[in-house]
Amino acid sequence: MTRLPFPVADAPDPHAEETGRKLFATGGEFLKGVVAMSGMPPADRVEVCFAGRSNVGKSTLINALTGRRSLARASNTPGRTQEINFFTLADSHYLVDLPGYGFAKAPKPEVAKWQALLKSYLSGRPSLRRAFVLIDARHGVKAVDEEIMSLLDASAVTFQTVLTKADKVKEEARAAALDQTREALAKHPAAFPELIVTSSEKGWGIPTLRSTIAHIA
Repeated sequence: MTRLPFPVADAPDPHAEETGRKLFATGGEFLKGVVAMSGMPPADRVEVCFAGRSNVGKSTLINALTGRRSLARASNTPGRTQEINFFTLADSHYLVDLPGYGFAKAPKPEVAKWQALLKSYLSGRPSLRRAFVLIDARHGVKAVDEEIMSLLDASAVTFQTVLTKADKVKEEARAAALDQTREALAKHPAAFPELIVTSSEKGWGIPTLRSTIAHIA
């Protein structure tokens, strides 16, 4: 059988899963919200960031990964997160929650300001090892997702696509969303060649994502 391009990542083996579990067992701590490059913490550890459209479930996913219900603040108001939020994980990692893009409920000058900050961060953060681009399984890749993927290409930042809210669609619709995502990713040289399918509510894919982050050097 021909292997699909951008296959769904396999579940980790027991050792890899335990490594991921131990890393995230620390729970994570909120460090700071950053509104300018001058406010960035030292680039002294492995750093991964989470990007996605407003309300794609970034904050909820971070909470599911760390096992802390309110570590990252989720909001029902699109575009509410307008800072780059840093979380420490053990003494070895930063988890970074980027501002949601698309449909921001904020004045245009404010939107432009944090979009500029986002671009500066992605192109100028030396410790950033991977971006995780979150795609809602109910909607697939949209034009605004293509924009952030192109920005990551231009910044030479490897990004891995994570399907969120996979439990909210039936298997057939989920397969269609995966196919549409694969087609979109084929145009992006910075795309990592495996997908991760998650449900924060059901716990799907959480061990895989934990293990993936734990093994990023």
